[in-house]
Amino acid sequence: MEKKYFQPEIETMPVEELLKLQEEKLIKQVKYVYDNNQYYKKLMDEKGVKPEDIKCRADLAKLPFLTKNDLREAYPYGLLSKPLNECVRIHSTSGTTGKRVVAFYTQNDVDLWEECCARAIVAAGGGDEDVCQVAYGYGLFTGGAGLHGGSHKVGCLTLPMSSGNTERQIQFMQDLGSTILCSTPSYAAYLGEKLAEMGLTPDDIKLKAGIFGAEPWTEEMRRNIEKSLGIKAYDIYGLTEISGPGVSFECEAQTGMHINEDHFIAEIIDPETGEVLPEGEEGELVFSSIDKEAFPLLRYRTRDLCVLTREKCPCGRTHIKMCKPKGRSDDMIIIRGVNVFPSQIETVLLKKGYTPNYQIIVDRINNEDTFDINVELSEENYRKLHETDGEEAAKRDLLAAMKTMLGIRPKLHLLAPKSIERSEGKAVRTIDKRKLHD
Repeated sequence: MEKKYFQPEIETMPVEELLKLQEEKLIKQVKYVYDNNQYYKKLMDEKGVKPEDIKCRADLAKLPFLTKNDLREAYPYGLLSKPLNECVRIHSTSGTTGKRVVAFYTQNDVDLWEECCARAIVAAGGGDEDVCQVAYGYGLFTGGAGLHGGSHKVGCLTLPMSSGNTERQIQFMQDLGSTILCSTPSYAAYLGEKLAEMGLTPDDIKLKAGIFGAEPWTEEMRRNIEKSLGIKAYDIYGLTEISGPGVSFECEAQTGMHINEDHFIAEIIDPETGEVLPEGEEGELVFSSIDKEAFPLLRYRTRDLCVLTREKCPCGRTHIKMCKPKGRSDDMIIIRGVNVFPSQIETVLLKKGYTPNYQIIVDRINNEDTFDINVELSEENYRKLHETDGEEAAKRDLLAAMKTMLGIRPKLHLLAPKSIERSEGKAVRTIDKRKLHD
């Protein structure tokens, strides 16, 4: 019989018990952080908050926020709460601006993180008879290590492929009978493309499920991946600062991602005022780690915009769900005063039958913003448009749809197949050249 939960007693814990557990852990964690972390102690002192002021979950709002700027300012050891000789690993963000963010782990931190990833694998139908192909990058990036450890805990045969060498990925997929794929959604889409290019169909592989995260992706992209690889595609969410993938994950209902509430408390705040918003309202997601030892962040602002809901889930899990992030308050591009999210562009492209391979290029020339979108055509579309001389009509149609969605008119470029460089890690969707000039 297929296992439904990795840790049923925790994943289906009655909500009242779960909230009580969170409260107990939070009270202990605030005292632990105050006593062991000089950086956060200073923030608490500046706000006039002492550990004894935190008596219940609602008191969380009294604590100061942490932001990525704090993490950069405290780099490398300023937010460490354990002696280095008790830490066994670091991971780092893949950010390209400023100082990198480095997160530390004790062995217990690693074990709890891997259990979170194991829950995600079991929720996607994984068990000890599965072959789990981990095609996330390894190294400082958390993706590979997290799902690798989770796969081990479930008892899957684990293929630590990392990203890249796509033909070998497909060969191993065939030869070893991989049943679960873990990667970024853009790399999964590329694997689907490559499979077809090699003259193969989903019937030639044994994949049944994919666990995809680390970058934004739309429902249209999910359907495309499911079709090209013959799988059910599951979302997973996490961030290096909090642990890595596995902070939340989708179950078979796929109506949001269950947050592992025995380890993390989630809040939604107004990104402008910092005020805590009620359940069901959209705002910025904030996390507090209530179990982490080496790098326990309290009230960390993720910049991800989403909604939380505790509506009863048919899967039986009681942990609160977050919707797929609807964008990021800091990744949002403001072009000529208009807020633009890359996910809006992807939605239009996929609804119109284009590939999810695109790039947004923003620049500032003569004090005016320019906004270009490069859209890569599929082999079929490219051939069809050139045979019928229909490129201009296709551009007009796509441009009208973009203008309706964004409220701003981009300059569109329809490119030949394979002309946008493929990503083996996170796809580079936006190139904002204004940052280089300003």
